[in-house]
Formats: sequence, structure tokens, C-alpha cells
Amino acid sequence: MDNFIFYLKQGLFHVLDWNAYDHILFLIALVVIYDFKNWGKLAWLVTLFTIGHTLSLILAAYKIVNVSGDWIEFLIPVTILITAVANVIFSKNVNKYAKTSTNLIFALFFGLIHGLGFSSYFKMIIGNEEDKFIPLLEFALGIEISQIIIVIIVLILSFIFQSLFRFSKRDWVLVSSSIVIGMVLPILKSSIFW
Repeated sequence: MDNFIFYLKQGLFHVLDWNAYDHILFLIALVVIYDFKNWGKLAWLVTLFTIGHTLSLILAAYKIVNVSGDWIEFLIPVTILITAVANVIFSKNVNKYAKTSTNLIFALFFGLIHGLGFSSYFKMIIGNEEDKFIPLLEFALGIEISQIIIVIIVLILSFIFQSLFRFSKRDWVLVSSSIVIGMVLPILKSSIFW
């Protein structure tokens, strides 16, 4: 039970770490186009993202895939930027855009990239343990819980800004996505390694 709690907490706080807020930025960009009535799609979104990064964690933990950390550190902000820019581009028809499967594809595919970013951290905490699979699932559960927390916070903020402050959904998406873009550009610039 102690190991379960340890790996669960590691996954939970790895995402909720303010010093590594790129994961939070990606989730904001991914979720900002939805509201509470889209809970079914949001559940799929979070789950597909978890599946994507858990799959890449498994592949990296068992040394099936090995990608340069420099490339991953560069690609993570690229995924955030692509998602936020797509929000801005389609903000005029945000309700129609929210009905597409674009963000579901982003969640799964970009989850693979983000998972590779987690892999070095996961390999560090797992050490030389023979059984990597159970700790990996416990770590992934912590990540899933933290993502749900972030999604709920974004949805609450969305509700507050759209209901109390009378932001239109389009304006909410534009402002939120623009803030994400503004925060990710310095990360992207600092991650250029060539």
C-alpha cells in the first residue's frame, strides 16, 4: 500500500508542480473550448491523453523506445502551441469546433509526446525495480486524477467568466488560448537545442 500511495502521489504532484507547468498549459488549451455539458467528451479527452502518455511511458520504461530528451523538451511546447493556436483559429465557430474530434486526436497523439517527457522522471523514481508495470499504472492513476482536477478548475473558471463576467464563449477561448500561447512561447524558445 505504501508503494501505491508513493507512485500515486508522484504522478499527482508531477502534473500539479508549478515549476513544470507545461502539462497544465496543455490541458488548459485542450479543455478551454468545452463546458460542463461536454462532460462525456471531456472524460474521453482526459482518458485518451492518459492512454497516450502511459503507452509511451511503458515503451520508454521497458527500453522499447528511446527518444532524445532534447527533442521531447522541444516537442512538448510545440504541442501546446499547436493546440492553443487551433483554438484561436477556430474560435469564431468554437461550438462547432468543440463537436469535432480534433482535440481527441490531439489528446492521444500529443499524449504520446508528453509521456516521453515523463519517462526520464519515471525512470529516475522507479530505479532498478524489476516490476515496472504496477508502479507505472499507479503513477498514471495519479496523473489521471491531477488532470481531472485541472479540467474541473478550467470548467469552473469558464463558467465564472462566461456567466458572471459575461464573456462570450469565443472571447473566453481567445483570451485563455492567447494567455497559453504567451506563456508557452518562452518555453519553446528556451527548448530550441540546435
